Amino acid sequence: MIRFQEDYSLKRFNTFGVEAKTKYYFEFTESEELVEFIKANESFTELNKLILGGGSNYLFISDFDGIVLHPAIPGIRVLGEDHQWVYIEAGAGVIWDDLVEYAVNEGWGGMENLSAIPGNIGATPVQNIGAYGAEAADVIHEVNLVMFSGERRQLTNPECQFGYRQSIFKNELRDQGVVTSVVFKLAKEPIFNLEYGAVKDAVEKLGEISLKNIRKAIIEIRDEKLPAPTKIGSGGSFFMNPVVDAIQYSELISNHPKMPSFKLSENEFKVAAGWLIDQCGWKGYRKGDAGVHDKQALVLVNHGNATGEEIARLACEIQLSVKKKFNIELYPEVIIVGKK
Repeated sequence: MIRFQEDYSLKRFNTFGVEAKTKYYFEFTESEELVEFIKANESFTELNKLILGGGSNYLFISDFDGIVLHPAIPGIRVLGEDHQWVYIEAGAGVIWDDLVEYAVNEGWGGMENLSAIPGNIGATPVQNIGAYGAEAADVIHEVNLVMFSGERRQLTNPECQFGYRQSIFKNELRDQGVVTSVVFKLAKEPIFNLEYGAVKDAVEKLGEISLKNIRKAIIEIRDEKLPAPTKIGSGGSFFMNPVVDAIQYSELISNHPKMPSFKLSENEFKVAAGWLIDQCGWKGYRKGDAGVHDKQALVLVNHGNATGEEIARLACEIQLSVKKKFNIELYPEVIIVGKK
């Protein structure tokens, strides 16, 4: 179904649940519908554009003066396989965790550590979602797009220029097109990834090490720390975990020996942003309806009627306090949209 609306509410399209509207809204279930829409509307190129799926990584601080494109493309299909790999394509509108569950049930490895991350398939390569020692880049094979010129493009994994919560879609191709589907490369003989945080202990408590037990353990860990968007408005982890060099890391760990961290290379260490925020006294903080989750300081929440601007202001205060105490810059993982 093709759906076009004007002055359209985005409250159900952002997991913070803040009130915001877009001037225009267009929903499509096939890539060809988007191509036809672009060709039929001469003013399309002049409009501000925002691609919005499940809205789990967006914070609106004002109405959006432009057009929101909502890819609701369904479907999961196996494209091919060999003795080692299976290749599956998922439409941009597929819920990410539905695909993870499907892959785990089929015995295909690579996605299990990314269980229970909210959002749709279309956002996974843009944000290069990640958790518990894994990233979407580990399993993405190709990304299919419709460019705002109406041209179709297909990018291989290296062409996507993946980095920590980074991709070509946030840089060179930002505001240039829409992800319509993603092809994933999954292992028929999985190599289990248990080295991050409490994952190994949680899996071993469940019994044998398997894809299903890893998925179950990850879901249990996330449920303990992260609020479900259906229960309280949030965007999951609000900030990216900062990466520091060896010199700064040595100084930090000397002063704070209990600081959680993860070695990325000989000269790069990832530090737990949630721990830094907690040490600054923010966990459980609330001002009006904008607050910090009482179990995970990395998560900012909307207790009911907070505005996006109020949540953004709180985020700014947190950034300043972490900078003052640890000399570390925190950068939002959540994308802030609107006029500041």
